Amino acid sequence: MYKTKLPILTAVLLFSSLIALAQQSAVIKGKVTISSGKAASQISITLKGKGIATMTDEKGEFVIKHVKAGTHTIKASAIGIRSTEKNISVNAGETQTIDFVLAENDEALQEVKIAAIKNKYKVSLPSATLRLNEPLLEAPQNIQIVSEQVLKDQQITSMSDGVIRNVSGAIRTQHWADMYANIKMRGSQIQAFRNGFNVVNSFWGPLTEDMSFVDHIEFVKGPAGFMLGSGDPSGLYNVVTKKPTGINKGEVSFTTGSYGLYRTTVDFDRKLTEDGKLLFRLNASGQNKKSHRDFEYNDRYSIAPVLSYQTGNTKFTAEYTLQRAKTSQVGSSYVFGVNGYGSLPVNLSQSDPLIPPTIINDQSITLNVQHRFDEHWKLTAQGAYYNYNMSGNSGWPSKINADGTIIRNIGIWDATSSMKLAQVFLNGNFNTGAVQHRILAGFDAGDKKYAADWNSSVNLDSDASPFNSEHPVYGTNPAAYTAFDIRRLTPLKERAIDAGGLIGSKYHSFYLQEELGFFNNKLRLTLAGRFTNIKEYSWGKSAEDPNKANQFSPRFGLSYSIDNNTSLYAVYDKAFIPQSGILRDGGKIKPVTGVNTEFGLKRDWLDGKVNTTLSFYRIVKQNELTGDPTDPKKIYSVVLGEKRVQGIEFDLRGEIVRGLQLIANYAYTDGKVTKANPDVESIKVGDVVPGFAKHTANSWLTYTVQNGLLQGAGISTGFSWQIDRVPGSWSRSDDKPLPNYFRLDGGLFWSKGNIKITGNVFNILNKYLYDGEIYNFGTVTAYAWQTEPLRNYRVGIAYKF
Repeated sequence: MYKTKLPILTAVLLFSSLIALAQQSAVIKGKVTISSGKAASQISITLKGKGIATMTDEKGEFVIKHVKAGTHTIKASAIGIRSTEKNISVNAGETQTIDFVLAENDEALQEVKIAAIKNKYKVSLPSATLRLNEPLLEAPQNIQIVSEQVLKDQQITSMSDGVIRNVSGAIRTQHWADMYANIKMRGSQIQAFRNGFNVVNSFWGPLTEDMSFVDHIEFVKGPAGFMLGSGDPSGLYNVVTKKPTGINKGEVSFTTGSYGLYRTTVDFDRKLTEDGKLLFRLNASGQNKKSHRDFEYNDRYSIAPVLSYQTGNTKFTAEYTLQRAKTSQVGSSYVFGVNGYGSLPVNLSQSDPLIPPTIINDQSITLNVQHRFDEHWKLTAQGAYYNYNMSGNSGWPSKINADGTIIRNIGIWDATSSMKLAQVFLNGNFNTGAVQHRILAGFDAGDKKYAADWNSSVNLDSDASPFNSEHPVYGTNPAAYTAFDIRRLTPLKERAIDAGGLIGSKYHSFYLQEELGFFNNKLRLTLAGRFTNIKEYSWGKSAEDPNKANQFSPRFGLSYSIDNNTSLYAVYDKAFIPQSGILRDGGKIKPVTGVNTEFGLKRDWLDGKVNTTLSFYRIVKQNELTGDPTDPKKIYSVVLGEKRVQGIEFDLRGEIVRGLQLIANYAYTDGKVTKANPDVESIKVGDVVPGFAKHTANSWLTYTVQNGLLQGAGISTGFSWQIDRVPGSWSRSDDKPLPNYFRLDGGLFWSKGNIKITGNVFNILNKYLYDGEIYNFGTVTAYAWQTEPLRNYRVGIAYKF
């Protein structure tokens, strides 16, 4: 009896003590708004010196419990806004209400929200570098954002490492392992941007960004050129790098995995002054990485310091990024055979272990200045210098025999690139009567130069002793590994002139956009125009005699909010973008022109936690270059004529229920030649655009246990599915189409306090996966493909401090 009464009595006394304690403490609640009356979410509410803090919810409301009686100072703050403090006196057992009105505008509030959603799959606002100054739900554009949390959960290490599964219709073909992203979408290779700058300076694109310094990635679909410069009508992706947050924090992580992966990253974020005006952030990484293919590797390191300073209404941000890569030869990921795709072992390499490594140094410096005149007007100016140097080799067969044996050829590939880029743009908003105005006006300029030497090569094999992929023998021509040493004594620019490897452009653009909001901004009409002047030379053409072009590109957009969570949009845009290539007849290369028409439906669900976007588009492009189907060495290009790409895309992302995050997408892509160049016999009207799948679908589902013994643990899974794939080249002289593609991934994770452990298994079903294309070597039809690894894993541990 005594043993029974004792725990009951203890429980009663404990419960009574808790009630007494609650009666002795106070509660403070309130709401935070901005000057326009709009609720301010994600604002930090702190009792100074007490170690008690909370955040405002979507309605701007907050509650602080267990406050001791007495006088306190309560502070409302967030990165990028002016903090506000108030004194409050509370008595034991009472509830006090205190409200804050922040002297900020809608744009500043959007930036606060962006900084607070890093642990979310759904992002509602674009970065400032997209210049839109409005929520994605209201923009007449299909924009999908891959958040930092998604990158971490999927253990993505670079821009070419699985990012595209998170965006409908995106695909990679004809790529070179982890060197260049080469992402395609809506019928074309889309443009690569970083922090709002177009950083493409050759067909291959920039070195893939290491994710250690990437905050998130914005995929802008369709008429993307207007916002950020001359752009492809198919779209672009914009890599947004990490900036100082004003919060003293940091993270160090270590990842290991299949094929000799060892990777370490460091993120160090600090206030350098007590008032938070001078901020610093450093991100760095180091990686050793081999491949499932023999003799292939990609070792690299990166360092990215950022410094920002705020004085009054002006903010300066200076950023430096260095990436250094040591990789196997360019093209080492390709395998060639005559018996169809996938007819050779998945780990086969037609490279050679004695080929010297390719060394790449990629650097950039960016200075960004933002000045806020008042709550309605903001001016942004930024300039950047990008420098890229590469010394290495590329591999490609010089001959393929009917029995499948090949003559491997190694060519020199040294390149240098420099880009000087500048932008100035003004964002404004005001009302005239019942009409709301959003103004965007700006100027872009750029000077891009690229020089490459690929004009010397040597065979690794001979006709008498060709390379047999069934019984490979390596290291047969040791002299080949030093064949280019003497040539490299000549300056690269001279070699590039000799090789026809000079590419360059100078451009400047002026643009003006106004978005008119009617009926309390429910109906939004966008009227815009851009004028671009460009001088371009490429592939041996003299820089003193460039191609010249002027183009005016109009844009019209319409967006209507059916309710606070649903909007319809339509957009019409013309695009204009320079291109480079070599025509066999030495003809001039004209810029690509294109027209995009698109309409769609956007909706937020579950109190804004989930978003869906459904879009229908049609793109018509003229003058586009494509690889010459009769040139197996991929030197020459041909003018396609005209192609039409149309399709349907659906994206879903967000938190379905507490702890359950989902990304799912589907795309139907129909691309065909509508007008064929009569000089190109191998491409006909009605031919399907290469390198795409008619149907693509992807998903990624993550569940985190919210309570109990397993709180913080979770499971994730996802798939990628491509149906009715088309080879990556125009040549279709075969009866072996690419098979459908299906890959299943999944993993487990656990987090507690400052530690998180994540493990993923990729290609769980252990399938032989690849993409491919066809080349004609004389009378021999050769299949070229790039394999993905069989079942493989990654395990990482991260510690926050």
